[in-house]
Amino acid sequence: MSDFEPGLCTVTFRGLPPESIVDLAREARLAAIEWAGDAHVPPGDTSIARIVGRHCERAGLATSYGSYVAPPTDHLFEFMRTVESAIALGASNIRIWAGTRRRDSKDYSAGERRAAADAIRDMAAEAARHDISVSLEYHPQSLTDTTESACELIESIAHDNVYLYWQPRPGLALGEAIAEVARIGEHISHVHVFAWDRDRNRFPLASAADYWRTILASLPASRWKGRRFAMLEFVADDDPNAFFEDAATLRKILSD
Repeated sequence: MSDFEPGLCTVTFRGLPPESIVDLAREARLAAIEWAGDAHVPPGDTSIARIVGRHCERAGLATSYGSYVAPPTDHLFEFMRTVESAIALGASNIRIWAGTRRRDSKDYSAGERRAAADAIRDMAAEAARHDISVSLEYHPQSLTDTTESACELIESIAHDNVYLYWQPRPGLALGEAIAEVARIGEHISHVHVFAWDRDRNRFPLASAADYWRTILASLPASRWKGRRFAMLEFVADDDPNAFFEDAATLRKILSD
């Protein structure tokens, strides 16, 4: 059985209100929700965060805060607003982006990479004061868009409160995915789960069940010690029925 528990990223349902998303997650028998900072829980709006946190607490759902803070473009001031919302939400983890969004890692100078690492380290230190971890989105067009860049960044940050998410780049072959998680697995906190092809066409998670089962079984031990979540993201057609099917598939994958 995997040590990951099933969860949901709310970007999957941007158009739904938080209480409806909580109901969906509860009905799907999930364990956690990662709330999008650009859709459902805006940074700095602690009143909304508290309301959403209460909904989750009543439903027995853990929370993570999916921010779009992108150091060094964004500074500690912007991150502090995110921390305030995470505290009000009751989230134990904040996801941030590494580097300027929509910029390839190969386009950074050594100085720009150092600036990003320094900014992330400062944010991690601030989050640690509130017992909140920081995890870097693993995403194309960021400083985690290749295994090499992600490894270099996490080593440059050198802070024990900074972790990596993982998700496959669209169309990533299984062998490459296994090699990737083998290299960064010790730093992985949570994963984002979906079934896409290279052109970002979405498919039922059942079509990629063996892919995900193999990857999760291949993950090495991580220095992460908290609860770990495999979070569904972007189901086919943003359809709740597709979500329920994917949630059932994810639960099966994690229980095998």
